[in-house]
Amino acid sequence: MERIKILVVDDEARMRKLVKDFLTRNGYDVVEAEDGSQALDIFFEQKDISLIILDVMMPKLDGWETCREIRQYSQVPIIMLTAKSDERDELQGFQLGVDEYIVKPFSPKILVARVEVILKRSGQLNNDETLEAGGIVVNKAAHSVMIDQKDVELSYKEFELLSYFIENKGIALSREKILNHVWNYDYFGDARTIDTHVKKLRSKLGSKGELIKTIWGMGYKFEVNE
Repeated sequence: MERIKILVVDDEARMRKLVKDFLTRNGYDVVEAEDGSQALDIFFEQKDISLIILDVMMPKLDGWETCREIRQYSQVPIIMLTAKSDERDELQGFQLGVDEYIVKPFSPKILVARVEVILKRSGQLNNDETLEAGGIVVNKAAHSVMIDQKDVELSYKEFELLSYFIENKGIALSREKILNHVWNYDYFGDARTIDTHVKKLRSKLGSKGELIKTIWGMGYKFEVNE
């Protein structure tokens, strides 16, 4: 079986080496880029990148612009690294379609664990489960969502959120529980992170978005009248 390839983009050689060493030790192939411009060249040339770990502050082309460019063509999962712990930066990242947002300094072991979670959720680590509820069909192996035979394009975090809702249909889920299961590893975010993703997910699901009910003062529930 071919090893999963990850693109690590950071202008600091020491940081690239740190991340590469831990990923390689866990069985991944790693390709490096020292700025956003080089990252784009590699991504579009190699075409088999399964995940991108992307630093924000870089010369030539920063992480935001690099992410914006990639999202025009691909929903490949992106983990953004930043030295700044700023809520506005975090919200901007999620609006651009970033799947995870990790502030430096961080534990390389936690980074690798988050990589594994995203790849499992996306079906790239041999998860072939198919979920179906309310006319929505989620194929984890293909990382696809279909409604009435039509494909629906979701980001990886939106895909994880929808999968979690369907897996727990009919159950009221608190925001804290959603954060723990979908964002993982004691993510220190607040309710707005979830609410922003739910709003975007509902919009992309069209009329099916109404299946995600708001439980005021608590969280959400995916409810299907069968």
